[in-house]
Amino acid sequence: MTLHAATENGLLAMLSRLSELLPPAYARFRPLLAEALLFFLDHLSPRRQQAIFAAQLALPGNASRSRRLLALFRLCPTLHKLGQVVAHDRRLSGDLRRRLQELETLEPADSLLAVRPQLERELGEVAGLRIARKALAEASVAVVVPFVWQPAANEPQQNGVCKVLRPGVEERLQEELAIWPALGSHLEERCVAHGLPVFDYPNTLESVARLLANEVRLDREQAHLRQAAEFHAGAPDIVIPHVFPFSTPTVTAMQRVDGCKVTVQDLPPREMRRRAERVVRALLAQPFWRSGEAGATFHADPHAGNLLATPNGRLAILDWALTTTLSKRQCEAVVQLALGALTLNDRRVRTAIAGLGDVRDDEQLEGAVRQAVDQVRSGRFPGFEWMTSLLDALAATSAVRFPEEVSLFRKALLTLCGVAADVSPDMALDGVLVREGASQFIASLWWRPWIWADQRPRGGAHVSNADLFGLGAEVPASTLRFWIGGRG
Repeated sequence: MTLHAATENGLLAMLSRLSELLPPAYARFRPLLAEALLFFLDHLSPRRQQAIFAAQLALPGNASRSRRLLALFRLCPTLHKLGQVVAHDRRLSGDLRRRLQELETLEPADSLLAVRPQLERELGEVAGLRIARKALAEASVAVVVPFVWQPAANEPQQNGVCKVLRPGVEERLQEELAIWPALGSHLEERCVAHGLPVFDYPNTLESVARLLANEVRLDREQAHLRQAAEFHAGAPDIVIPHVFPFSTPTVTAMQRVDGCKVTVQDLPPREMRRRAERVVRALLAQPFWRSGEAGATFHADPHAGNLLATPNGRLAILDWALTTTLSKRQCEAVVQLALGALTLNDRRVRTAIAGLGDVRDDEQLEGAVRQAVDQVRSGRFPGFEWMTSLLDALAATSAVRFPEEVSLFRKALLTLCGVAADVSPDMALDGVLVREGASQFIASLWWRPWIWADQRPRGGAHVSNADLFGLGAEVPASTLRFWIGGRG
């Protein structure tokens, strides 16, 4: 064996041990994660592998596993995004979470010289535009470069940033995304070998891969920014960067917003709780409850690096490359799921879940719903966190196959819950949702006498008059189910 091959084998063994960063509760999955990581690395091109090994060799010999993981993720855009998703997951150790949170706001490593020709070529001659000599930050797929624009001598100067793709990132992303479907099949096989539950890895990874491909579609992000600005136009405490007219399909020129990550503890606990409530209200409660016939559109990448607290106390929501939309019917199914849980009605919960995904195993669905409803009977509130834990359990056992938009919504909600908890552990996510839903419901009372009994129009908290009458009629049966443990 050559010295080079021995070095590479040693580095591969070292990288495979990164799986030991999984929490003890998931220790049985460590061998599977190690094999998945080696499969991923083995299917990268030799040039990519050499760059990864070089980055690992550049670290001190006593570098922690968390630091080595960060160095790996920086060179792989799909892993970088994965790290951002789980960076606030409290099931991980504090050291690992802190390391992963560094992925949210990186010092630019790509030289501005590498992207400046692309900027000049794409933007052309823009009167009054002065691009800075140094990049501001680096994201998973893009470099952010500040600029100053003064359209005319008698007009005010405007500060902005250009978001331009990192050199070579499209090729790296496409190479990695092509590996994911094969990785999904490999994971299924290895689950059987390790005696682990067989999850729906191929479908899940393939769906996420298609969605991540939108990360490099800056023209789509510009459309999402405009839609978000329109939705939040009446909210004085929310900032959505406006898009400048000289943006192109591969360069987004937008307003520069200064601030700190929302998780920075720079205010008293009471103010931090209000900040957390603002985050949940803007990113989850308002889109869900105010959805129209076109459905509810959510920011699908709400990690802390995309959420800034401005000096004047507002919330700036950045990076709209990834969004997901639940249809009006899907939003109604979520409410029906909660109502079924509140009334301890298993059948109603199962029907609602069937409205969110394709049921593959009725027996497993029945068992998971029974367990979840028993949690409600024991005192757990059937809010969004209860609902997502149920949906995750169903997806994990492949009892239900959820469509892409629901899977991405679950991922976004996982990220958002972790961020909100890091902003303020005193904030109750479900409390914010209930208050916003109650506000929408109260506002609908005046027109309810004039609609059909089964109508669930916009602004009515996704419930019809028939739902309300049925809920009242179920109270006696629900009380009986609670005391005797019966099933609906």
